[in-house]
Amino acid sequence: MENYSKARTVEQPSVCPFPGLPPDTPEVRVKDGSKIRNLLRYAQSRMEAKPRAAEDEGRPTAGDGGVAAEGQQEATGRPLCKHIIFTATGKGVSKAVTCAEIMKRRLKTLHQLTRLLFSSVEEVWEPLEPAAGLDSLTVSRNVPAIWILLSREPLDRSQPGYQAPGRYDALWPQSAHREEGGLLTGQKAGHKRKKGGGGEGRGRGPGRQTGRS
Repeated sequence: MENYSKARTVEQPSVCPFPGLPPDTPEVRVKDGSKIRNLLRYAQSRMEAKPRAAEDEGRPTAGDGGVAAEGQQEATGRPLCKHIIFTATGKGVSKAVTCAEIMKRRLKTLHQLTRLLFSSVEEVWEPLEPAAGLDSLTVSRNVPAIWILLSREPLDRSQPGYQAPGRYDALWPQSAHREEGGLLTGQKAGHKRKKGGGGEGRGRGPGRQTGRS
């Protein structure tokens, strides 16, 4: 492909794997360049009566790349939703998982249902030198995709990928310390052990033993 350059990438539309949802269920498409703060602010505005003041600071940029940036102003005044979907493909999958985990930490009554599948993507490649007589190429490939459904209402526990509401404070000890502006407990302990080890080495060094002999 050294004689071609990628012109554009077209993601084929995927069918939502969660049938029976209300037609107004928000679908947040997470991309690799999306900002988590903007995505969460939109999601909270659709599911919380009063989103956290800290999340209301700042405004989404035009290059955020997610549905949240496009629908931020439209979310004001809408009725609260009982369900919300985070979906992503390729490099955005890990960011979608992060958004869902933070939402569950803030709204601790959310039920979760996860689906892992593949999405079809078409890449269009154009020749670097059109005069060389080369034709444009269209390459189809499958990329991993994730769909995460968060619901205030109970979901079918027998479904694969179901996670019940629970406590998530224990999963975020490091983040809590960073938000408070302090050092991590593990870092403090490690620093003390290193300093203590150096003291013992100086007290038992070969110089003291030589002086006794």
